[in-house]
Amino acid sequence: MIELVEYLVSSLVPEGDYTVDERDGEGSVDIVVSVAKSDIGKVIGKQGRIAKAIRTLVKAASKGNVRYNVVIEEKDEG
Repeated sequence: MIELVEYLVSSLVPEGDYTVDERDGEGSVDIVVSVAKSDIGKVIGKQGRIAKAIRTLVKAASKGNVRYNVVIEEKDEG
């Protein structure tokens, strides 16, 4: 699943500064996308439409009892 999110983000921010990580939680897996401040608007989109589309694609592609959450956050510059 992380490969799907990484492909989508790399298409939106081809030369940008981003990382995609996976965090396990209770009954769900968080896919955390950390994007540079200058590129975060490209990933979120107007009124969050692109972020919602990414979450919808992940939900549709998930199999089994694993629940995925896509979290988009600003990357720390330090």
